[in-house]
Amino acid sequence: MSLLELIEQFSLQLQAAGISTGQGTFNTFDEAAWLALWKLGLPLDSDLEALSSAEPYEALSPEITQTLQTLIDQRIQSRKPSAYLTKEAWLGGLSFYVDERVIIPRSHIAEILLNETLLPWMTNEPDLILDLCTGNGSLAIICALLWPSSHVDGLDISFDALQVAKINAERHKLQDQIDWIMSDALQGARGPYDLIVCNPPYVPQSSMDQLPLEFKAEPALALAGGQLGMDFISATLPKMHHFMKPNALLVLEIGHEIEAFSALYPQLNWIALSTQAFDDQVILINQKELAAHFN
Repeated sequence: MSLLELIEQFSLQLQAAGISTGQGTFNTFDEAAWLALWKLGLPLDSDLEALSSAEPYEALSPEITQTLQTLIDQRIQSRKPSAYLTKEAWLGGLSFYVDERVIIPRSHIAEILLNETLLPWMTNEPDLILDLCTGNGSLAIICALLWPSSHVDGLDISFDALQVAKINAERHKLQDQIDWIMSDALQGARGPYDLIVCNPPYVPQSSMDQLPLEFKAEPALALAGGQLGMDFISATLPKMHHFMKPNALLVLEIGHEIEAFSALYPQLNWIALSTQAFDDQVILINQKELAAHFN
């Protein structure tokens, strides 16, 4: 059996087992390919058809087949996300270390940043940036790479998450450009910032109760947003403008909770930023609008 044929077989096994995707992949074929290529030490963007036409992948040995099958069985039986099995996640084409101390990075803010969607609203490149709820540090690292002359503060309430973020800063050689600060929301923020990015916990309780096992493996602290999903946002947003320079921007991810956010702040002016997958999961608010609304 070739590698491609085996991956197709693994995909059917994952599908039959009812595993959930969405933590780095969106279907069982990609999930199977990720695990197989990782285990074989091959690039995740390998051309599977070309690879499967060459030795030793056009006719896999029984030993390799069994090794890969064992990993797929582990994925099914443990219901651990693949990123926790491989200790690696990808966001915006960048590799990040992850383990059970952090949620698996998948913020749509990364696409906003990397596609330069913010440029029409930016008067200058940011000097001081805040990544609030930084988790494994991926958004802070993307900001630091995009604006090498900037300085970034990565804040999180979780000591464990910040230890993972430090690993990623070392991986990307950005130790001198980013400060990791343990902070309950904005308590440890310095500012004033030119840009704040924030992917907070916003999952409402009704959705938390129905999460698949793979998502329940992630730290609930990073997901749970209270009854309506707005607990962190409602406690933090009214204070945000005090930590921002005039004309500074806030990029806030709210997931599927646009209705809850709009009901909470019906008079607040904001702009929806479209991504490839969604039109209303990330919003942009400038400092002046926040100050006018909350002062």
